[in-house]
Amino acid sequence: MVPWEGYVSDETMGTFAPILLYWVYAGGYQLVLHRRPLERYRLHTRAEEEDKNLVALPAVVRGVLLQQLVQAIVAMILFMITSDSSTVLVQPSMVVQSFQFLVAMLVMDTWQYFVHRYMHQNKFLYRHIHSQHHRLIVPYAIGALYNHPLEGLLLDTLGGAMSFLVSGMTPRTAVFFFCFAVLKTVDDHCGLWLPYNIFQHLFQNNTAYHDIHHQLQGTKYNYSQPFFSIWDRILGTHMAYDLVSRKEGGFEARPLRD
Repeated sequence: MVPWEGYVSDETMGTFAPILLYWVYAGGYQLVLHRRPLERYRLHTRAEEEDKNLVALPAVVRGVLLQQLVQAIVAMILFMITSDSSTVLVQPSMVVQSFQFLVAMLVMDTWQYFVHRYMHQNKFLYRHIHSQHHRLIVPYAIGALYNHPLEGLLLDTLGGAMSFLVSGMTPRTAVFFFCFAVLKTVDDHCGLWLPYNIFQHLFQNNTAYHDIHHQLQGTKYNYSQPFFSIWDRILGTHMAYDLVSRKEGGFEARPLRD
């Protein structure tokens, strides 16, 4: 039993709940990011954000909305193709769903690692497509899905579809998986190192880890996203870092490789 049962279909929730959650979670971060009490948790100063980023917030919002429009269309098509209205779908046990969750996480990580890495290695793709995401040299939460539309389709939307199909999860399980993936992706770009943030403590691939990738020294490292750092470690693209306190307040993720 889920709160939306009898009101909205699992397929509709799987399509639109992650989009709504993105704006609620990222919007919450955006509201507190510039609050003075949280300055001591920032990975970059406010001046760095203003000076280094190459795109304004309104353009970022428009870019994210465009990606989410494509994402919603693909999700509706995916659920329409895979759903069978003639049968009653029974949810598997929690053990099975947990296994499907893990499989989906590994599939998404694998897909995104190799597509992401190739977009850095191919000069044409980087210059004309992936460099749009790196206009945010200082990441922030709302910009988590700020990508070229083609990258949004290939990296995020198709990665999510592959995770759903390979894992064999039901649309209801997919609601929770897609929402979890959105929360993790937003958190990795939030620009804050918070003391009680569960994602930053449970996952080595976290806000500071991905911040390294957005730095000049780290653009060819730390490709893994959004969950684990397995592929970086296996294939030699892992860059360790020190999280140090700045004198003026806040933290800095410093690469440990020249």
